[in-house]
Amino acid sequence: MIMSNSDPIAAFAAIEAGQAATFEKHLAAGVHFVSRQVTIDPEVVIAPGATILPGCILRGKTVIGPGCTVGPNSLLENTTLGANSTFNASQAYDSKLGEENRIGPYTHIRPNTITAKGVHLGAYVETKNSNIGEGSTVSHLTYIGDSDVGEYCNFGCGTVTSNYDGEGKFRCTIGNYVFLGCNTNLIAPVTLGDGCYTAAGSTITGEVPAGALAVARARQQNKPGWAERKLAAYIAKKKKLKESR
Repeated sequence: MIMSNSDPIAAFAAIEAGQAATFEKHLAAGVHFVSRQVTIDPEVVIAPGATILPGCILRGKTVIGPGCTVGPNSLLENTTLGANSTFNASQAYDSKLGEENRIGPYTHIRPNTITAKGVHLGAYVETKNSNIGEGSTVSHLTYIGDSDVGEYCNFGCGTVTSNYDGEGKFRCTIGNYVFLGCNTNLIAPVTLGDGCYTAAGSTITGEVPAGALAVARARQQNKPGWAERKLAAYIAKKKKLKESR
């Protein structure tokens, strides 16, 4: 609702009245609230039995399924959240999230993300224009963009789909039961077969066959004494600081 600035008091009063009416409608329909500190657009659909916690903003054509818990401090815009899902302290835009999803905290779901049943997107995970299959787990610090992910995959911390080369966007295709080690970089376009495994710290630039282990990292070399010489002045300075305290 857009109001004229000619009478801001009346404008705010009209907005508050509309919000109160929307809140009461959902409350009477069986939606659970623990606070009135929520913002709900008139078009939003919330199933009876869902719980909306304080600080939530539900915009546009958002649909919340039965048995869901949303919040605290969450924003959903034009997004469907499937039944019996939790959505904690996160944001989602123009996406469709499946049943029994566990989202958050601090997850950023960008447009055209589609998740199947039982998906987990955890802390500091970002998704965009991607399909994520049933039971896949992305616990933390990961970016999935322009990708098709199979069922029951596990993304290690720090996994990144490198989908943009400065000119075009490219897709990653990840099969079922894939295990991605921590700090894996997938340089799109790339395909990973079912049940394959990437070693932590690998940068994957080519196809990984089903059931294979992909290792794409330099072999470790230790140079005795190099750090001792390099850090001598630094260590002496820190020891002197410690003694002075």
